[in-house]
Amino acid sequence: MKLIYVYDNKTKVSKDRIKLENIRYFTGEMKPEDIWTEVATYLDESYDLDKVENIYIAGDGANWIKGGTEIIKDSKYVLDHYHLSKYVKKITVHLPSLEEPADIEKPLWRYIRRGKKKFVIELIDFAIEITPTESKKKSMKDAKRYILNNWEGINNLFGEEKYRCSAEGHISHILSDRLSSRPMGWSLIGADEMARMRAYKANGGSIKEYYRNQRIEKKNEERILELDKRVVNRVKRTYNNIDPDIMIDMPYITKTEGRWLKNMLSNSSF
Repeated sequence: MKLIYVYDNKTKVSKDRIKLENIRYFTGEMKPEDIWTEVATYLDESYDLDKVENIYIAGDGANWIKGGTEIIKDSKYVLDHYHLSKYVKKITVHLPSLEEPADIEKPLWRYIRRGKKKFVIELIDFAIEITPTESKKKSMKDAKRYILNNWEGINNLFGEEKYRCSAEGHISHILSDRLSSRPMGWSLIGADEMARMRAYKANGGSIKEYYRNQRIEKKNEERILELDKRVVNRVKRTYNNIDPDIMIDMPYITKTEGRWLKNMLSNSSF
């Protein structure tokens, strides 16, 4: 289940707590371009985008998240610091416990923050070379690939305005807390509905109002389907009562309103 949240400012509430201002959630089981289009529409309706200086799209490096930069005009992709830290740890955490210990974590972070890609590659390659186990080497190579594939996002993370992303907490609060924290089974439709309801409530909506609107919409759909069914049945009854042996003309041209069609067919070569 995908989740995107939009906000425009941060307020420090206490020493360890930051509040995001004008936050808006988007979620649902849908194609990436569809959810990003919803976000783009919201931004266009809520902000004067000509006056917006920067739009950052932060995430864990997934292609569908990066793809948002193609739909949100003039946006910049930023790699989530949490995930970058996780992959740096995969490269460095075991090195101090080797027979010949090495500690490259601090210099690696220093080169990452300064955007020194060449030195980052050299340090990671050195760490891989001194690692004895093949399985660990593979994990480190995967981490190296992840860092290099997200290099632009890392540069934006440590750019002029240092950016912090709190996506993991929002995913936990809006989605995981209800959908996956405890063992339970969901159908795709049920999971989608639950996710949308939780986002709707987090956006300040009333669940009672949401449920009432859903019921009204469902009843309208049922009325339309019932009407379609009655029309189809009426047509079926009409033609079921006609003897096919005496039905030699097209039904419409036997009526006065269809005289123009009858005349056209009579004057043609049919």
